Amino acid sequence: MIDIRKFDTLGHADHGWLDARHHFSFANYHDPKRMGWGALRVWNDDAIAAQSGFPPHPHRDMEIITYVRTGAISHRDSMGNAGRTAAGDVQVMSAGTGVTHSEFNLEDEETTLFQIWIMPDRDGGNPGWGARQFPQADRSGQFVTLASGIDGDEDALPIRANARVAAATVNAGTSISYRLEAGRHAYLVAAKGRIRVNGEDADPRDGIALRDVGTIEVEALDDAELVLVDSL
Repeated sequence: MIDIRKFDTLGHADHGWLDARHHFSFANYHDPKRMGWGALRVWNDDAIAAQSGFPPHPHRDMEIITYVRTGAISHRDSMGNAGRTAAGDVQVMSAGTGVTHSEFNLEDEETTLFQIWIMPDRDGGNPGWGARQFPQADRSGQFVTLASGIDGDEDALPIRANARVAAATVNAGTSISYRLEAGRHAYLVAAKGRIRVNGEDADPRDGIALRDVGTIEVEALDDAELVLVDSL
């Protein structure tokens, strides 16, 4: 099955400094039909104003992946980690038994990002954080795994879930495919560019939920940047 969730149907919260779209129920947005997709629990599409951000706040028992689309985000946490993640790069925080962190846009321009939460296979464990650069040229015409807890995905940021976060760039008029194993759930978003997925058209930042399709075929109608989560 394939279900395209149009961008203008997503949950919306505008806090001034933060303009957020919620693919799944989050904070004051609640839709019993959109509580998650497999182990994927949150996919927020955030625009954070310059020189603003999220003050220190706690998390536990969640794998939190941040994919920066434009600008940069600066991280600081109770484990002593600090770092700046720029456009196209990824950071991962395993909340484990508990961690407090802040995320600020210290740039002089707006930062846009996807924040993705995946439920871990088991609760507990020491919290952890990591970030990596993933040059877009390396994912031209192919999916590259950014974060994963799946055996064999060693060249990726680790997460504590049987799940994978992958990304690709696709030139207009070309196609790319992804094999979705039986029993798994995929959620695909084009950060930019119109795409056609298994014959269905989708606009930038629409959410595309897939299951029981075997192969996901993506045709780029424009130059496109794709982010995909594959989970149980």
